[in-house]
Amino acid sequence: MALLSARVYARLPTEQANPRTRNIDAKSSSQIVRLMIDEDRLVPAAVARVARELAKGVDALAKTLASGGSVLLLGAGTSGRLAVLEAAECPSTFNTAPRRVRAVIAGGRRSVFRAREGAEDEPALGRNAAGSVREGDTVIGVAASGVTPFVSAALAEAKKRGAATILVTSNGRPKGRAADIVIAPLVGPEVVTGSTRLKSGTAAKLVLNTLTTGAMIKIGKVYDHWMVDLKPTSRKLRLRGERIVADLGRVKAERARSLLRASGGSVKTAVVMARRGLTAAAARKALAGAGGALRRVLGK
Repeated sequence: MALLSARVYARLPTEQANPRTRNIDAKSSSQIVRLMIDEDRLVPAAVARVARELAKGVDALAKTLASGGSVLLLGAGTSGRLAVLEAAECPSTFNTAPRRVRAVIAGGRRSVFRAREGAEDEPALGRNAAGSVREGDTVIGVAASGVTPFVSAALAEAKKRGAATILVTSNGRPKGRAADIVIAPLVGPEVVTGSTRLKSGTAAKLVLNTLTTGAMIKIGKVYDHWMVDLKPTSRKLRLRGERIVADLGRVKAERARSLLRASGGSVKTAVVMARRGLTAAAARKALAGAGGALRRVLGK
């Protein structure tokens, strides 16, 4: 896979100078802050303009997760760190198995803490990263430029293996068939030219939040507005779980606490126990029969 020429690379939108931030180094701190805030305000609007593509991505992820497949997120540099962050938060928030939503950053785990930028130029690393992908999985490549060799090679390998592919970029749709779904919020030039950890990084985070959360909602890991499949691995999460059981189970706090203990820490099981007067075993069976969807057990 040939690298982009310097001329082509320089024409990428993320590499353009921002006329609004010229001479920013001569500004006061207050002016710098105001400029950055004004630029950041452009990001949500850019993400809103790709809502249709985002919805397609949510459906792709939901289909994969509902059928027992796995989701792989990958990227290099800031994009890779955002991918790692997104995958790391799914187990505690939605009680997913670590292998169901995982991430690979170019250069390996050490690159999360110390930049190894040259790794993004190695297609072989991308192919290896997608080497365990199977048909029915979904691979999300995050690349502000849209043409990072590591990400491009990983998506191409994933396609060969029958996986669905999504590209998250800030540079519009790359030439060719880069991915099945391209999500490209156009945030414009950065405050500091080429520093895509800024607006591009913020946009990517918003996109990834929407993709994973939307998919988890679709497969029944959210009821009403509550994260009913959370894993109570800390005091904060345990207390949150108790509040959810009390609210949805329509019981007092002390009863909610007792039910959550009896359920083995499963919020959904405890809620069914409270609402339908079932034992933990019977509640688990009811949930299993409903595919884990609390709404199907409780009705409206």
